[in-house]
Amino acid sequence: MAKPVHSMIRVLDEARSLDFYRRAFGLEVADHLKFPDFALIYLRHPSSPFEVELTVNFDRKEPYQLGDGYGHLAVVVEDLDAEHARFAREQLAPGPLRDFKHDGKTLARFFFVSDPDGYKIEVIQRGGRFN
Repeated sequence: MAKPVHSMIRVLDEARSLDFYRRAFGLEVADHLKFPDFALIYLRHPSSPFEVELTVNFDRKEPYQLGDGYGHLAVVVEDLDAEHARFAREQLAPGPLRDFKHDGKTLARFFFVSDPDGYKIEVIQRGGRFN
């Protein structure tokens, strides 16, 4: 059986991305591998072995085009309202709080935030399907 271990995204500014993921989600550097032309930085939260891999191509000067195929990463939090307020205080530009309903029942409460490169991250209230 396959076990998911990481998701990779390309970022333009290493320092800006590291600051965002640390402040927004508490992700810390688990490994940092530097090569002549690029770096691979693996970020992890203490609660999970799953990592976000940031790839920094040193010769890249222009922002990446995300296209129309990328969806989003998702994280769960204990207190969505408190996290939304914290993101606002940290000037991380959270989107509006949303209630996603199915058959008249709330399936999920969430908001989206974008990282410095425009990647969307969904922040979901823990509970129900999202534990």
